[in-house]
Amino acid sequence: MSSPTVIIVPGWRNSGAGHWQSLWTERLPNVLRVEQDDWISPLQRAWVRRLTETIEQAPGPVVVVAHSLGCIATTHLPPEVAGRIQGALLVAPADPERRGVLADFAPVPYQKLSYRSVLVASSNDPYCPVRLAGAYARAWGSEFVRLNDAGHINVDSGHGEWPLGLALLQSLGADVTPALPVAVAA
Repeated sequence: MSSPTVIIVPGWRNSGAGHWQSLWTERLPNVLRVEQDDWISPLQRAWVRRLTETIEQAPGPVVVVAHSLGCIATTHLPPEVAGRIQGALLVAPADPERRGVLADFAPVPYQKLSYRSVLVASSNDPYCPVRLAGAYARAWGSEFVRLNDAGHINVDSGHGEWPLGLALLQSLGADVTPALPVAVAA
């Protein structure tokens, strides 16, 4: 049986060079990355449509790896698309109800997700209080991993490769073995 396709779902403003999502996109096998048309002024309908299209490109089950607003977009997926998800790593979710530019994603769904999920949040995330992240985890039926003083779990907070994230991704059934380098003829 082949491993599921990993779907990388960046958040607001995308995940730039050096961000663990970008590093994983480059180095892991069997990865698709969601590319939004508008990273600055996000609209729920457009983001969910693009995420849906990316999931539908995968040949079989998928594991979603979402960061920030990408977590919230993932929870807005229609049931027929969510049915393709084997698991989800939801990292540093956003709080669209307190940040005006993200308001189109409110209200945040508070229903149990139909797939296994792990939500990772930080005690000092400037974009989502850890208590709210815990409430999301309870509502979504997610396993909750609370990190102390990890910021927004991005480049600014010192998270590059992020080995803990890779271990959590592997626990969801994804292949985290880096692709072998291509041999170059001498």
